[in-house]
Amino acid sequence: MTQEPDPLCPLCGRPIPPGVPQSRHHLVPKLRGGKGGQTVLLHAICHAEIHATLTETELARNYCTIEALRAHPRLAKFIDWVARRPPEFRSRVPGRRRNRR
Repeated sequence: MTQEPDPLCPLCGRPIPPGVPQSRHHLVPKLRGGKGGQTVLLHAICHAEIHATLTETELARNYCTIEALRAHPRLAKFIDWVARRPPEFRSRVPGRRRNRR
């Protein structure tokens, strides 16, 4: 009997082994029409970084695909950093870091 490989986090590309903090991200936020829409399984740290970086409106309008999220300059920098960490790496994401206008 072969064991299923661990799912990969589509944001950072690292495996998500059992027991590692993980969560589902709605590509279109529920509050912006995404209830019942497509979700992706992410590391909890990756999910937290998305929401620390972008508002629900920004996510719905411009960042509703993994490709768009990966192309965001700040998330790209985060991905480069976290990709060098082991899958079970955890770090507290500081409070809101969005640039407020």
